Amino acid sequence: MQPSDNDVLNPGAPAETARRVPTLVVAYDDPTPRDGTRPLAVEMPVNLVYGNVPYAVMMTTPADLVDFAYGFSLTEGIIATADEIRSVAVEHDAAEGGMRLLVDLVPGRLREHLARKRAISGRTGCGVCGIDDLASLPKADAPLHGAGRVTIPAIQRALLAMGDAQVLNAETRAVHAAAWAGLDGSLLALREDVGRHNGLDKLIGALIRRGTDPAAGFVVITSRCSFEMVEKTASLGATVLVAISAPTSLAIDRARLHGMTLCAIARSDTLTVFTGRERLDLPARP
Repeated sequence: MQPSDNDVLNPGAPAETARRVPTLVVAYDDPTPRDGTRPLAVEMPVNLVYGNVPYAVMMTTPADLVDFAYGFSLTEGIIATADEIRSVAVEHDAAEGGMRLLVDLVPGRLREHLARKRAISGRTGCGVCGIDDLASLPKADAPLHGAGRVTIPAIQRALLAMGDAQVLNAETRAVHAAAWAGLDGSLLALREDVGRHNGLDKLIGALIRRGTDPAAGFVVITSRCSFEMVEKTASLGATVLVAISAPTSLAIDRARLHGMTLCAIARSDTLTVFTGRERLDLPARP
């Protein structure tokens, strides 16, 4: 059976898949910021529910969700063929800021699914491991520490040092890095891993084992900046996060929630400030 429009029982209003946000673009050779805007991919928690039993929360762009329900069900081993799904209902959950996919399985497959316990693999992708409903989505409650002001030259220095410091990536070209830089931009710690979340967890582990003061520096990551990367940085108590790639919409929302400075799309010539400009040592705009 091929999925059709009839599979979407309660679609509600179409969810946005991109959101344009205001930014400040800073060039290293001319740190006077320029106002701009940039479209960001929307990141949203989507709860997959089978037989009224929550199964998993995945972070997705809210498009083609019926296709996602079918594909996820197959790759998780919940179904073997498409005709084992009778329908998929899409529900918006405004209270939790996410969506639910209510997957109606044929009776035999549903009984088999409910009889087995999910074995959660440690994903390097976009699942939230161990979470099966929207209300349990992680949110750091550690207070952020008042870091000293960070200069643009310090961020540039840290970014330039990242390449030589990534020993495993130089050998494999297949891993992400997370680093801790002092307020002067010197790299004080760096950890690598095939999973971007794992690399940041390793870095945070090293920092708390050393008793590092979260106010004494900032975090730099080589990966895309999703909401989990912001939450992990917030759990450390750090106030400044610099990402080489772009953030998602939920990353921006969480950075604002925590009062965090988030710089992203940090390249060799420019970086873009999305939140927390007040912690950066920038000249006043003309």
